[in-house]
Amino acid sequence: MIIGGIVRNSFVDYPGKIACVIFTRGCNFKCWYCHNSHLLVAGESKVDQDKLMAFLKERKNFLDGVVVSGGEPTLQPDLIDFLKALKGLGYSVKLDTNGTRSDVLADILGQKLVDFVAMDIKAPLEDYEKIVCSKPLIDEVKKSIDLLLKSNVDYEFRTTFSPDLTVADIEKICKSIAGAKKYCIQKYRQVEYNEKNMPLKSKEEHLKAQEVAKKYIKNVDVRGL
Repeated sequence: MIIGGIVRNSFVDYPGKIACVIFTRGCNFKCWYCHNSHLLVAGESKVDQDKLMAFLKERKNFLDGVVVSGGEPTLQPDLIDFLKALKGLGYSVKLDTNGTRSDVLADILGQKLVDFVAMDIKAPLEDYEKIVCSKPLIDEVKKSIDLLLKSNVDYEFRTTFSPDLTVADIEKICKSIAGAKKYCIQKYRQVEYNEKNMPLKSKEEHLKAQEVAKKYIKNVDVRGL
């Protein structure tokens, strides 16, 4: 695994659990508002995997789970073996993904290697490119959505309510995942680079988006207000 860094214990990245967060390096999207831009290029691993596993073994009495995030974890060729090792330690495992490797996601779900999946939906499917700034891989995203909707695993879809999205865009997104277990609207946090000269969303706009989303999904959360 090419790992860019870890957060040794987090109370916010895995709902209801204290978790270690592992950030893989390399991503096939270049979202303009990304706060992990240093992880976009694969490069060399910054964390020794053997030492990481030893740390996780030592912390089993304190940590409840492990989050594998990125970057995009499904690009890692040894992700399956890594998840098996985490499960072998007895951890509950959460995967953060952009859904562009549906074959990998299907394999992970089929082998029951994760307990929770958080999948980002960047924009209405027809408008992905304005956010991801690269080849959008929409067919893969659609397949991953379908996999999660039909799965028994706990999951959530989530969207960063960036300045260039509207409440109408949130509704389009929700139509594409209607009936999902959970949807999260995340408050956009300003970045210092590649900033778009657009006003931030108000609290009222976030709550309006939540109201619209609830027409399609019962459990809708707004984070960061």
